[in-house]
Amino acid sequence: MKNIKKVVLPVAGLGTRFLPATKASPKEMLPIVDKPLIQYAAEEAVASGINQLIFVIGRTKNAIIDHFDSAPELENELMQKNKISLLKIIQRIVPKNVDCTFVRQNKPAGLGHAIHCARNIVQDESFAVILADDLIKSKVPCLKQMMEKHLETKSPIIALENIEKKDSEKYGIVSYSSKKNNLYEISSIVEKPKPKDAKSDLGVVGRYILPSSIFNELSKSKLGAGNEIQLTDGIAKLIKTQKVYGYSFSGKRFDCGSKIGYLKATVEYALEHNEVKSDFKNYLKNKNFK
Repeated sequence: MKNIKKVVLPVAGLGTRFLPATKASPKEMLPIVDKPLIQYAAEEAVASGINQLIFVIGRTKNAIIDHFDSAPELENELMQKNKISLLKIIQRIVPKNVDCTFVRQNKPAGLGHAIHCARNIVQDESFAVILADDLIKSKVPCLKQMMEKHLETKSPIIALENIEKKDSEKYGIVSYSSKKNNLYEISSIVEKPKPKDAKSDLGVVGRYILPSSIFNELSKSKLGAGNEIQLTDGIAKLIKTQKVYGYSFSGKRFDCGSKIGYLKATVEYALEHNEVKSDFKNYLKNKNFK
């Protein structure tokens, strides 16, 4: 089985939970300390062996294209002012062995529709999906952990996390027929069920390894939860024809699609950032919280 080399990064959402900050700027460009969310996602992909980043964008997301493009004027200025460390940071955003491709999602029709927009670039290969909203802090990149399980099982892999049942309407929820260590053979998946209807406390988070056959399933999908084409509905169809596994990854997830998750991530990453961690830790220590 070939290693996964392509990742789809759906970034066409409107980011309404962060208005007014996201009125003119993509939510994926919100910074955690000094780096935008989408760059963390791209870095996880590259650290996992990916060499093609496929961004599915909307018409208001040009800032993402600019971020991953070269910036000769900025680089020249940094060079002239001898700010070499900053120059290297800018040049490392896209490593030389990595290609970036941008695909337009012409209407906001859901995650499944966004993934389907990448079909002509992915073609007949298995591929990964990363949702930048889900920032995962781990020693071994979450996607790399999943790739190892993909090679082991030769099957699609979905990242899972234990959630509180009361939050089931925020997640796709799976049930499973068997479990071995952190690997679950999924028997069903439902998008955002009510707590009383949730068959487990295992929620799907924003990491997937999928076969190209998912595109055919998505093309036949009807509108689901939220009147959108849901990726979970396509995965539910896959489960009928092949084994699909869920993987409970090692690491800590921050839901940066919510304000509180975003703030938690900012604090934790700041406390480990070499430039600011000492001053920030002292600030928190001396702050008289009430």
